Amino acid sequence: MRKATLNDLNTVMNIIKETVKDMNSSGNYQWDNNYPNKNTFENDINNNTLYIKEIDGDIAGFICIDYNEAKEYDELNWSSNQKSAVIHRMAVNPNFRRRGIGTKLIDFAKKISIDKNINHIKTDTHSSNDKMDNLFRKCGFNPVGEVKFAGKEDTFICYEIVLK
Repeated sequence: MRKATLNDLNTVMNIIKETVKDMNSSGNYQWDNNYPNKNTFENDINNNTLYIKEIDGDIAGFICIDYNEAKEYDELNWSSNQKSAVIHRMAVNPNFRRRGIGTKLIDFAKKISIDKNINHIKTDTHSSNDKMDNLFRKCGFNPVGEVKFAGKEDTFICYEIVLK
């Protein structure tokens, strides 16, 4: 794993484009042509919060890990009030799917959190995003509740994991 650079931006956006197509084909409209966009990822890169998983020089996947909680998270009863890491904008390159890349990205989020003495990770996904729901649960995350984000019709399931 490595931190993303601006040189990665075009490939990241190509992966997003393919991921949005895949999501939309299964009725998941979590992401669209407006979000996440190039500016979103430029900010992630400039803030050193976007991490890349490479395989043989190709971007296999990426994950944003920061400490920015959506205000909607305040509505939920989390198991910890301590500072939490938050997973955002995670995607796997279609050419590398079904190889455990998603699990590796989550494992990295856990490791980087522990290394920074953060024992709690929060995240969310669209209520129809079965792939992410399955991945989060497989990686030990528990659902906490659902929230609605401004401009989105459907709910998002929020998850947490308390690290040892």
